[in-house]
Amino acid sequence: MTPIRRLAFVVNAQKSGAPALAADLVTLATAAGVSVKVINTYPVPSGFLAGCDACCVIGGDGTLLGIAAEAARARVPIIGVNRGSLGFLTTFSADDIRPSFPALLAGDFQITHRALLACSTGAGPADLALNDVLIKAKVNSRLVGLEVTADGELVTDYDCDGLIFATPTGSTAYNLSAGGPLIHPSAEVIALTPICPHTLSNRSIILRSGVKIVVRNLSADSTLIVTCDGQRDSRVAGREPITITLAAERLALVQRRDYAHFSVVRSKLNWSGGVAARDKA
Repeated sequence: MTPIRRLAFVVNAQKSGAPALAADLVTLATAAGVSVKVINTYPVPSGFLAGCDACCVIGGDGTLLGIAAEAARARVPIIGVNRGSLGFLTTFSADDIRPSFPALLAGDFQITHRALLACSTGAGPADLALNDVLIKAKVNSRLVGLEVTADGELVTDYDCDGLIFATPTGSTAYNLSAGGPLIHPSAEVIALTPICPHTLSNRSIILRSGVKIVVRNLSADSTLIVTCDGQRDSRVAGREPITITLAAERLALVQRRDYAHFSVVRSKLNWSGGVAARDKA
């Protein structure tokens, strides 16, 4: 890949060790002749990534989700460094980023492109989500009725605590906790997973690329909350439509050349068996 010459750092100073690690990586970058800029406040201002070759995010998956929409719109690849807990998206650890950083700056990496969801409410502009869009009642304890159509065809009416629309990347997040499927990140699909549906036969549905999903509120006395990536909320009253599609934009993630998706899944989800023992060998 092309060497990185202009690099932005987004640092979550609340994560243990993140500021010190950022200082070390900034030193390595400047020693390599790379132009850097650093920010540790949120949200990142619009246009912050303009002109950058890459963005190094130091924190947890939530930190990366907070910059994902801006990076996708700016077409700037993200180097995710984990200082959080699980770290599905921030695939570099503090231990392996330091020795490998000079090689990354020199272009020794691969890029994978991840699908995003575009979600709009009413006639408003679309927001982007790397992991998922969550639709639920404003009052947490209330069951909500939701009508879902796909390309104009009724899927069904759900009585449930809410609906999760997940990308393949987000299939390991809330979708998985709610009983949804794991999806390979290169798949171009959307997973629809109901949360605690009143009808026990309601299960996850995988919808194709290009589908236009519309959700409407059937509960006249409920206001809906629509959340993108757990970061940004909007409220929807009445039967105002919520539209979800796969976005035209894609997020570029920087990975090591030897990155293996299922090895990460086995490690992060603590899958057991003979292969787990071989991974540790």
